[in-house]
Amino acid sequence: MTSIATPRPSTLTPTELSLIHAYWRAANYLSVGQIYLLANPLLREPLLLEHVKPRLLGHWGTTPGLNFIYVHLNRLIRRHDLSMLYIAGPGHGGPGLVANTYLEGSYSELYAEIPAGEEGLRRLFKQFSFPGGIPSHAAPETPGSIHEGGELGYSLAHAYGAAFDHPELLVACVIGDGEAETGPLAGSWHSNKFLNPKTDGAVLPILHLNGYKIANPTVLSRLGHEELDSLLRGYGHLPYYVEGNDPDLMHELMARTLEQIHADIAAIQRRARQEGVQERPIWPMIVLRSPKGWTGPKEVDGKPVEGTWRAHQVPLAGLSENPEHLQQLETWLRSYVPEELFDEAGALRPELTALAPTGERRMGMNPVANGGLMRRDLELPDFREYAVDVPEPGSVEGEATRVLGTWLRDVMRNNPSTFRLFGPDETASNRLDSVYATTSKTWLEPILSTDEHLSPEGRVMEVLSEHLCEGWLEGYTLSGGHGLFSCYEAFIHVVDSMVGQHAKWLNTSRHIPWRRPVASLNILLTSHVWRQDHNGLSHQDPGFIDLMMNKTADVVRVYLPPDANTLLSVTDHCLRSQQYVNVIVAGKQPAPQWLTMNEAALHCAAGLGIWTWASTDEGADPDVVMACAGDVPTLETLAAVTLLREFFPDLKIRVVNVVDLMTLQPESEHPHGLSDAAFDQIFTSSSPIIFAYHGYPWLIHRLTYRRTGHANLHVRGFKERGTTTTPFDMTVLNDLDRFHLAIDVIDRVPRLGEVGAEVRQQLLAKLDEHRAYVQETGDDLPEVRNWRWTADGMTTRQDD
Repeated sequence: MTSIATPRPSTLTPTELSLIHAYWRAANYLSVGQIYLLANPLLREPLLLEHVKPRLLGHWGTTPGLNFIYVHLNRLIRRHDLSMLYIAGPGHGGPGLVANTYLEGSYSELYAEIPAGEEGLRRLFKQFSFPGGIPSHAAPETPGSIHEGGELGYSLAHAYGAAFDHPELLVACVIGDGEAETGPLAGSWHSNKFLNPKTDGAVLPILHLNGYKIANPTVLSRLGHEELDSLLRGYGHLPYYVEGNDPDLMHELMARTLEQIHADIAAIQRRARQEGVQERPIWPMIVLRSPKGWTGPKEVDGKPVEGTWRAHQVPLAGLSENPEHLQQLETWLRSYVPEELFDEAGALRPELTALAPTGERRMGMNPVANGGLMRRDLELPDFREYAVDVPEPGSVEGEATRVLGTWLRDVMRNNPSTFRLFGPDETASNRLDSVYATTSKTWLEPILSTDEHLSPEGRVMEVLSEHLCEGWLEGYTLSGGHGLFSCYEAFIHVVDSMVGQHAKWLNTSRHIPWRRPVASLNILLTSHVWRQDHNGLSHQDPGFIDLMMNKTADVVRVYLPPDANTLLSVTDHCLRSQQYVNVIVAGKQPAPQWLTMNEAALHCAAGLGIWTWASTDEGADPDVVMACAGDVPTLETLAAVTLLREFFPDLKIRVVNVVDLMTLQPESEHPHGLSDAAFDQIFTSSSPIIFAYHGYPWLIHRLTYRRTGHANLHVRGFKERGTTTTPFDMTVLNDLDRFHLAIDVIDRVPRLGEVGAEVRQQLLAKLDEHRAYVQETGDDLPEVRNWRWTADGMTTRQDD
């Protein structure tokens, strides 16, 4: 379809066209008013400088296009009784979303202090980008929004995430042409290959080409029609084109196009749901080409504005220094003829109010956009029934994530329409493949005889894009679902900023009364730094934890379960939680199992604790505290304890394991934090603390610097020393191994100074032996590979 006029019957009657155009003018007027006005909201007196905000903030350029789309979607909703979600990729077009939700009544319903009428308009205008008010983006405060758009690139992934498992929903996703240049958005076009028309809703991408970013033209807007059309068809879409700048022609064309698209989507869903057609459909989309800053100033200071990059933010600035700009602003505002749009009380005229949907059909009040209204608690199997039997600590081995996979298998069986597992082609690699006994991987492309675990009905979402997995999960949880994102630890950094944006959204949402709690965003990091020896330095990075620890304590949780039973307990807790970003770091390789299920549940509930079975202090003041967080640091700490027990039988050692990293902070900094008294009871205030930590060591210092005994704390962790080597050599390279830990104790415990000298030499010699053995054989020492903990804590070796 093109924008060329054809002699077809009009979709809009003259009256309907006039009303739609008036409604659009009202939305544009309110948008400009939010950017500029502090008072005189209906221009019932001449505009003065005192009526204008002292600081002008906001984005005009994309907003009229967003308003144009909104009014036409309203029409489609009313004609076909649709449930529709509006996602504005150009989230900085916030004034348009606020304006439209105010016009439809959603805003005043949720914010009674901003009623319909002149005073409500004044308050609406003043609060925008104003201290104590609301942001300029489509933030959590904006009714109907699940996408802020502060960082561009994620709108389409969020849209598809929201559409999964909502078969009645149509998600209209407006994609800015600047946003379309980002990598995440480019990958997001492939989301249509994962949308099942039988069980999911539909997504309508609307690529809004207004030609410019902040200061440059956009790539897609300059492509020739044939090239752009080929690109979009290649992505699997049928593009319809709405192009021009004449409002009457554009209104008619948009209305006609949306009617055709509604018919296309209905036909696709009918074939899938009633006729049983399973092949992947070609979904429709819209390319809307309109001027940037449409209906705004054509020219300012002799330079063109409408249709150029100059319309991007505030077209008329410096009003106090340029009186002619103030006059031009008044002319611009009056061009929308507000007296025709609002009655004497300042309320939208009834004939215009009637254009908006009502109740939950309003896009600002769709319950899917307030996902806590849709969220239902998961039916979780009792994780205790999946426990590894641990007769004695360290007596058996297990693969933590493989054990977790058996539990997740039944989580997915019990929750067939509210839980999904996301990951970038790593579900089997991360040992979670037991889930395939319940469900397959979502796949709507052709399936070959050599393929395994693929189905259009699958609920494991695998695509080799961390951006898509994260974006889908965010959209899915924000619209009421539950999920888990499994990823290699080093590559979760691909979505650092995405997770940060989501954490900010959740934190803000906690303080908005009408926002209902949504399911937590759960991230499982495995294939972690200490067991990426075979892949080399590129795969060795535990720094995501540091990033998350910068976020507000109200939202972020980080867990480091040391074995399978603690991983089960932690994950059960995370899937039950709401409004958090939960980060779990767990290994997938065979490793000793330390705690029974009952012990694990109690340990995880406390967040950290003394392992008395591994300690020798017997409740007295210890000579040294050996703390650990993470599965490999726990293993190396316990191996170091066995060495010290052999060499120094009278040494009083206290072993402390940390599962919940947040417990290390003071209670004033985090709700999980220990009081100073409790912290000192566990770690003491005077004994040296040797802390083996999974990640970068300085984080532990940062979390504990206020503690009484911080000067006694010595942390060993990843020091950015990695290569392709053996598992144990990874710990040696970073001084986290059992020999370095034991040497550290000798160096830190005063009474071992003289008696420990010979032992220290033996341990250094053992490190030399290790290096030579690794370089000769390519494997770790047999006494390291085959080490086992025993009930008396003495070293047991099973030599080759």
